[in-house]
Amino acid sequence: MTDSGAPTIPIPFGSPAETVTEHLGGTRVPVDDTLLAALAATGAEVLVGPAETAEASRDWWPLAMIWAVDGEVPARAAAIVRPANADQVSAVLAACNEARVPVTPAAGRSGVCGASVPIHGGVVLDLTAMSGIVGIDRESMVLDVLPGTFGTWLEDTLRSEHGVTVGHWPQSIDLSTVGGWLACRGAGQMSTRYGKIEDMVVGLDVVLADGRQITTGGAPRAAVGPDLNQLFVGSEGTLGVITGARLKLHAVPASERRAAYAFTSFADANDACRRIIHRGARPAVLRVYDNIESDRTYHTGPDDHLLLVLDEGDATLVDATVSVVAEECKNARLADVAFVEQWLGHRNDTSALQALISRDYVVDTMEIAAPWQHCVDIYRAATEAILAVPGTLTASAHQSHSYPDGACIYFTFAGQPARDERETYYRATWDAGTRAVLAHGGALSHHHGIGLNRSRFVREALGPAFEVLAATKRALDPNGIMNPGKLGLDDPWATDAVWPA
Repeated sequence: MTDSGAPTIPIPFGSPAETVTEHLGGTRVPVDDTLLAALAATGAEVLVGPAETAEASRDWWPLAMIWAVDGEVPARAAAIVRPANADQVSAVLAACNEARVPVTPAAGRSGVCGASVPIHGGVVLDLTAMSGIVGIDRESMVLDVLPGTFGTWLEDTLRSEHGVTVGHWPQSIDLSTVGGWLACRGAGQMSTRYGKIEDMVVGLDVVLADGRQITTGGAPRAAVGPDLNQLFVGSEGTLGVITGARLKLHAVPASERRAAYAFTSFADANDACRRIIHRGARPAVLRVYDNIESDRTYHTGPDDHLLLVLDEGDATLVDATVSVVAEECKNARLADVAFVEQWLGHRNDTSALQALISRDYVVDTMEIAAPWQHCVDIYRAATEAILAVPGTLTASAHQSHSYPDGACIYFTFAGQPARDERETYYRATWDAGTRAVLAHGGALSHHHGIGLNRSRFVREALGPAFEVLAATKRALDPNGIMNPGKLGLDDPWATDAVWPA
């Protein structure tokens, strides 16, 4: 079974795609005729047209969307190579490694941090032709799936034809692929019930920089050294290319219940989530909106902090979960349960982002992970830091994923600086928000990953452990061809900083 999905364009270029210019500086690596012939000989499709390379050289990074309106792409690949199977991926990487040409893996290109930008040109490795379900082990509840498979098609097919679900519902599900979820360590909106993608992965097929093919994992539990699955999950194409995945499955839920509560503070609503989780309940959805987002989205007035709850699964377990939720929210006011349906109906709508950027606003989101102990302090510190940046119009947040040890806080900011100061404002806002998060004990990212935008913070976020990551990169990709410039790792083509260090 195959999926013929294709990437969704984030925003139209302000000029014809074939005429767009490059915004970022730095070295560009060409693909000469000899390498083009070697790439074509692998059997993979090879494209070099200017319109095609421009479109394939960007993702949904909001700053790059601003550049696109101005008729710019961050950087342009010299060639797009679209393999149909793992053997072709292997041959392509071997050829590029021998020629010392950088390779940027991509598929749905739905990332929002610039991870799919080929900052030194070279080859964009488009994995969308490698799509579909390879097989389903219904007894073990394991899915074997190809990396270029788009999320909506996958879930529709699993549910309608097999009565199962992965349970992974990222906001980008219409735009993103299985390989992208794994590459950036993604999270679905029901991760409190089903886990993040790293909790779902059973095994991987990976091609290394020199073309070697390996398989990791595969057992329900194993004690055969470190978990090599997790070496590649979240590596954003810097250590290898994921060409196949085995993921956990669940039966399509038989029951669903919803609830909504209004709290007088973000702290109180957040603490209710903590108590619910610590009692052992795992509602699929626990979403806390601060008063700004509650009013902006649900028109609740200036004081309410909404908690939206949805659970699904076996009816007995769902009933028990909802009972725990009600007990822990007894001091809150019941809110309109229709708010849950409103969220479900509009949760994947991105039209507002494109509209605001087209009107010269600077808008973005910054999601982080925090221990329960520090969640409220991080919420206050980061929103205050972002609001203090000149040009900021609003900064707000919601808490979108809860776990036993902490939660994801998802900040949204908007500003309208002078047109020629948009990039400076964007950098300053990310610097302010991120420094506040790191200073108060938060993690750099929860599920959007690092890409180019957050690369300057990785060394600080990891501390001395950064060198372990760097040593792993050197061991697996000694020539540095795999997605250079990302994750803050050494870049053999970087003569000057392509993006702020």
